[in-house]
Amino acid sequence: MSLLKVDEIHTHIQQYHILQGVSFEVEAGEVTVLLGRNGAGKTTTLRSIMGLNPVSRGVISFKGEQIQQWNTPRISNKGIGYVPEDQGIFNGLTVEENMKVAMKKKDEETEDRLNYILNLFPDLKTFWKKKGGYLSGGQKQMLSIARAYVNENELLLIDEPSKGLAPIIVEKVMESINEMKKNTTVVLVEQNFIMASTIGDRFYLIDDGRTVHHGMMQELKENKELREKYLGIA
Repeated sequence: MSLLKVDEIHTHIQQYHILQGVSFEVEAGEVTVLLGRNGAGKTTTLRSIMGLNPVSRGVISFKGEQIQQWNTPRISNKGIGYVPEDQGIFNGLTVEENMKVAMKKKDEETEDRLNYILNLFPDLKTFWKKKGGYLSGGQKQMLSIARAYVNENELLLIDEPSKGLAPIIVEKVMESINEMKKNTTVVLVEQNFIMASTIGDRFYLIDDGRTVHHGMMQELKENKELREKYLGIA
């Protein structure tokens, strides 16, 4: 059984019909990448899974249980972490305070995950007492990912982690997601095809609010026609 199954979901935002039949499945222990041009509906898909944009039709199942009618706190408590495109950190709080606010528990396992993620992102250790608003873009992204990972989440939804980052920081984020994949499952929305194709196991192409193609990532790497048609890249 798939860890997450999204079946023909439709989502409206005000009068706009954004998602018009998005479907995909996520296997445990893999990185599943949602790809498509800007405006295709990728971010709305993640927000719909988290209950931030209510689904008007279709089914979302997590660990075999339908969650499309649940509110966001209940979905989060079920074991899905979310790293939004805008990072979602508290600029007025220190790195330490951001992490403490994010923690659902204060037990030994959470402490172990905190130490693990701080080893992955040593900058967060260095700026532990610094306010989030003073961090660089890359450090803010690291903090956002760390906040989602520190809890006992079986699934992480990560939206555009490379957006606006320098290539050297993108490499660090790639390495970190590859490392985290040993302990959790990831759904990744990413415009950077090099990053997506390097760490992704499976891909789903979304176009105009619909899933139009899917397969193993190696297939997309080798299929120039598919990349040009839906991503505009050769």
